[in-house]
Amino acid sequence: MKKRTIKSPLSKLLTLALFCMLAMGACKSKKKVVAAPEPAPVEEPAPAPAPEQPQPSAEEVAVGKLENYFNSVSNSSNVDAANRTISEAMGMFSNQETPVLIVIHEENGIKDYDEPTTIAKYLNYLKDTKKNLNFISDIRLDNNGRVSELELRRKK
Repeated sequence: MKKRTIKSPLSKLLTLALFCMLAMGACKSKKKVVAAPEPAPVEEPAPAPAPEQPQPSAEEVAVGKLENYFNSVSNSSNVDAANRTISEAMGMFSNQETPVLIVIHEENGIKDYDEPTTIAKYLNYLKDTKKNLNFISDIRLDNNGRVSELELRRKK
């Protein structure tokens, strides 16, 4: 019977320790649930205003307008319409003798140009051929915002 008495207090002790551990574990988990503070409502920051698109430069605006004029002149249905468009376009230039340079070849930064012409001659050329084969590669404006020089390149 001695063996039983040793086992009995030892088993009672182990059972009691196990019960205490379970009770403590259960209490802690209840405390965690009860004691856990509710998360504060997260306020979403106001949406940032959309970044403003950078305003196009005067050169970019002039290029867009001139490309439209060149296409209108070359695609006009009759001579009168082309002449009206040419008169409108001429208002963008410092004078009728504004140089128009057409790059025909470039190598190592050295440009070869076709025979220089004027804007008046170039616009009439577009009217006569009805083909706009060039695009604006460089533009220079004077102090008044009018085109003082135009450089064109062949479309590929």
